[in-house]
Amino acid sequence: MLYKDKRTYPRVYGLGNKPLSVWLRARLALQKFNTKLWYYTLSLLAQDDVIFLNYGYATTDSGDATLELEAVDEANRYPIQLYNRVASAVDLRGKDVLEVGSGRGGGAAFIKKYMHLRSMTGVDFCGKAVNFCRRRHRHEKLSFVRGDAENLPFPAEFFDAVVNLESCHCYTSVTRFLTQAARVLRSGGHLLFADVGPKPYIDTLRGHITECGLSIEEEEDITPAVSCALRITSEDNRKKIQEQVPLGLRSTFRNFAGIQDTPVFEACGAGEWVYVRFVLKKP
Repeated sequence: MLYKDKRTYPRVYGLGNKPLSVWLRARLALQKFNTKLWYYTLSLLAQDDVIFLNYGYATTDSGDATLELEAVDEANRYPIQLYNRVASAVDLRGKDVLEVGSGRGGGAAFIKKYMHLRSMTGVDFCGKAVNFCRRRHRHEKLSFVRGDAENLPFPAEFFDAVVNLESCHCYTSVTRFLTQAARVLRSGGHLLFADVGPKPYIDTLRGHITECGLSIEEEEDITPAVSCALRITSEDNRKKIQEQVPLGLRSTFRNFAGIQDTPVFEACGAGEWVYVRFVLKKP
C-alpha cells in the first residue's frame, strides 16, 4: 500500500503459479517499483531515531502502560506494544525467528531483546533500510538480510516462526509470500501475521491463507486498539513530519502515518478498514 490511501488500495493478487499476461506483469512490476521507491525515499528522510513504522497498539485512550519496558524503549511504547501483541501469541523462547518486511528494524530488535530467542533475522527489500538496521541494531544473534518477501533467500524449514506486520499489502502476490513463509517454516511452526485494509481485502486475504496450506489458529480484530494508538501518537507524529519532511511530501507522510483527520485515520475509525491479527500454523 504505497500511500495507504483508502481510495487507491491495491488489489490483492493471488497469482500462485498461473501464467501472467504481459499487461499484468508490467502492472505488477510498476507496483513493486513504486513501493521500493517510496520506502527508499522514506529511508532517505527518516532520522536515526525512527526505528518503527507501524500504527501502534493501545488499549485505552489514556495510553495506560500494559507492557513493562526498559526506559530506553519507552519512546516507542505504542509501536512496540503492537509487535508484542502479534509476536507474543506463541512462546518464542529458544526459537529461530524471521521477520519479513523488517523495515527500520525496531520490531526485530524488540523481539530479540525481550522474547529470549535463539536467533532473529530481519529481511527487507530496501537495501538502504537493511544497511541502516545493521548499523543501528547491534545485538548478538540478530541479523538483517536484503531479500524479496515473494522469494525468500533462505532454505526450506529454516525457522520456527515468521513474523509479518503491516507489510503484506505491499506485495504483488500475497499467495507467493504465504507460500514462501510456509516453505521456510519448520513443521509445526507459526506465521505471526497482522495487516490492515478494507474489509474485502481482509476477506480475500483469509482465502489466500487457507489456499497455502496454513491453518488459522487465532484471528482477532484489533482495529479499536490500533485506532486508539493513532489518536495518542497523532500530534507527536505530525510535529516530526513538520520538522523532518519537505513541504511537498508532508501530506503523503501524514496519511502514511495515519495522523488524525487523514483518510487512513478516518477509514479505521469508521470501520471501513480493519486491522486483523492472525496466528497461522504449518502442519
